[in-house]
Amino acid sequence: MVENTSLLEWAASALLFAQELPTQPVYTIKHLGAEFVGSKKTVYRRIKSLIPLGLATYNRGNFTIKKDVISQPFDVLKKLMPSLIALKNARRFGRSYNNADINFVINSMPESTMVTLDYKAWELTKFQFPNDLYIYVNDVDKGVSFLKENGFSEGSRGHIILLPKIGLFENQMERVYLDCIANGGRSILDAISIELLYSDQINTKGRFFIDTIKKVQEDLPQDQLDKIAPINT
Repeated sequence: MVENTSLLEWAASALLFAQELPTQPVYTIKHLGAEFVGSKKTVYRRIKSLIPLGLATYNRGNFTIKKDVISQPFDVLKKLMPSLIALKNARRFGRSYNNADINFVINSMPESTMVTLDYKAWELTKFQFPNDLYIYVNDVDKGVSFLKENGFSEGSRGHIILLPKIGLFENQMERVYLDCIANGGRSILDAISIELLYSDQINTKGRFFIDTIKKVQEDLPQDQLDKIAPINT
């Protein structure tokens, strides 16, 4: 955890810079260099420090950032570090590229694995139907070998994602919740739904827009609504 915290502190200036950016799908280094910091090299250096954390992508002068993740308070970002690093080192596989792949892996998983994100969030909340099967494994290389021996190929189209076990897993509910925040995008909605339903099992709580919280609460299945506890806003 010390190394993870150091990595976050190393990227602190980049995080502050990214938090101040307006929300948009793609940013241009040339434009931001002129408007915000006066130097394209400074923008590039700051964005580059976010890439190892999976918080930014860069291609030919353009970049994207996980704005909903970066906007979390620093104490929450520290707790997100194991999730961010695990997701950055994820490996994706597919064979039939449909539910048959997921059913095969679910039926073949050893007890030491842990399901997180989409399928675990669906199990907990019934809020968003899952797309991909994310699993923590003790040994990624062994997991890769097993999948390849059974006809799976590595690539961006696959629905099976292997994650290295990094960080703490004693509170699995909180770990799934933090994974959802770290993943960003639609997973933020899963994080909110988990916090709404299981707030008493979560110690580190993210910060979300109140309108998004209300939208999730409105869309939760009726049979889940009675479980709702107060959420941090």
